[in-house]
Amino acid sequence: MVKSMNAAIAGLKAHQTRLDVLGNNIANVNTWGYKSRTTNFQDSVYTNLKNGQSGNATLGNLGGINTSQLGYGSVVSSVSTNFGTSNGQYTGNDLDCMIDGPGFFIVGPFNEPFTTPAASGNEGEFDLSRGGAYFSRVGIFSPDANGYLVDDSGNYVYGFAPSGKVDENGKALMDLTQMVPIKIPIDPESANGEMYSIVSWRIGQDGTVVGTDENNNVHTIGQIAIANVENPNGLNQKTGFYYEVGQNAGRCVGMRTTAATGNINSGFLEMSNTDLAFDFAAMITTQRGYQANTKIITVTDEILEQLVNMKR
Repeated sequence: MVKSMNAAIAGLKAHQTRLDVLGNNIANVNTWGYKSRTTNFQDSVYTNLKNGQSGNATLGNLGGINTSQLGYGSVVSSVSTNFGTSNGQYTGNDLDCMIDGPGFFIVGPFNEPFTTPAASGNEGEFDLSRGGAYFSRVGIFSPDANGYLVDDSGNYVYGFAPSGKVDENGKALMDLTQMVPIKIPIDPESANGEMYSIVSWRIGQDGTVVGTDENNNVHTIGQIAIANVENPNGLNQKTGFYYEVGQNAGRCVGMRTTAATGNINSGFLEMSNTDLAFDFAAMITTQRGYQANTKIITVTDEILEQLVNMKR
């Protein structure tokens, strides 16, 4: 009797955790960049009621028998995150942007430039495993009073600064020797070393940030870097939109946008990938599973009561 009670209690705990996860998904159905989570169950530890035997096919002996085992309910084995890209919501703000792919924006407090090359050895790729920055799927960006590009929590946006050189088409080339917070350049014609006065902004699909000043001159501000994470489920969730490098995240590389990381869409923010239809259906089955486990507890209690009353 006690075994059935223990199994039912384990089932209640597992279904309660699943309901907590579903509730969090539904609560964040309108949260920018939210990634839905799924609860995974596994059956609990087993005890052997009868050990198996292989049998002995000789005169006077018996054949093999199977092991008989009794389980102790279910437990939550893991909570996995669906990092699939969701749809974009148009905002009309040119500095709002989303990544149409699996990459992450690199944001964080003001820090030393990232200069450690990634293991690949490719130019403009940097190792992010040392920490010092967060990963985010939400690009709500704006310039601060010091000319730095920051997100809505004041974290600096990391990327590449212009090198001062241009290619054969006149496009500004980036300094790929380090990854730094993106900042409006200094106007060389300013007597006091002031920054360009930017009145409008534009972000290209490759992450290049371009600003137009009050004299209608166009200036390249920098290029937003993207984090390529080998195992996104190995990241640790922080408060808000942020993730940080986890011990099982694998290779984390800061780099320019590629077909693998996805293009940047300006004027859009990524919507939550919560599937309400799926979560509502899962909530119903979770409720039924919870109710079934409570019924086991009720029946077990009634049987125990009958046993106690046998002596009366």
